[in-house]
Amino acid sequence: MPGAEEFRTIALSLPEAAEKETWGHPTFRVRDKMFASMAEDGSTGTVKATRQEQAALLSAAADTFFVPAYVGQHGWVGINLPLVDPGELEDLIVEGWRLTAPKRVVKAYDDPA
Repeated sequence: MPGAEEFRTIALSLPEAAEKETWGHPTFRVRDKMFASMAEDGSTGTVKATRQEQAALLSAAADTFFVPAYVGQHGWVGINLPLVDPGELEDLIVEGWRLTAPKRVVKAYDDPA
């Protein structure tokens, strides 16, 4: 059962990722561009995603995923952390990072020398 610490650990394990408190809760960024955030109490998280991925996740597991306020209209996905599969959580955070990080940083991550 993933929680705030697992979310934080996954997000900060990615190249050039940093945590910054914004709007009273933790946000995770690469080169100051946000790819994930977490509720202050750690019960939910949000990740950058495509609108297609958002729709697929919502239709597959409406109890686990939701459209978050403000950023949901752009495809971001809200996640009820106690309900999400740990492997799926990692995949979603990494994908959010991939959508945000510079192409050469993603390439270096995919093809370590």
